[in-house]
Amino acid sequence: VRLVESGGGLVQSGGSLRLSCAASGRTFSSYAMGWFRQAPGKEREFVAAINRSGSSTNYADSVKGRFTTSRDNAKNTLYLQMNSLKSEDTAVYYCAKYKGSYYSNALNEVSSTDNWGQGTQVTVSS
Repeated sequence: VRLVESGGGLVQSGGSLRLSCAASGRTFSSYAMGWFRQAPGKEREFVAAINRSGSSTNYADSVKGRFTTSRDNAKNTLYLQMNSLKSEDTAVYYCAKYKGSYYSNALNEVSSTDNWGQGTQVTVSS
């Protein structure tokens, strides 16, 4: 599966952005998907996850209530709606495919994933 993120950019604190992740192939609906981010000098960290159908989601505490992930399996696309952005949200954002089931994975671990996009830069100015 090839993953391509888009939608990043520069936004003021308090603003919003919507990231997209387009997946190739016909099996997108077979995989749980997630979002991770990496700020300069920091390790890659979990942001959000969504199960195959989109009926269940999970978020890092730092983004809960501000970010929403969703998917459109007919369009092979994953989304991350980011509202009330803060300067600490500045990072490169990556979409990722999980290796196994949403319900058996340690969703916040990078090692639970096996396929990544190239990333999209999000910069929040204060």
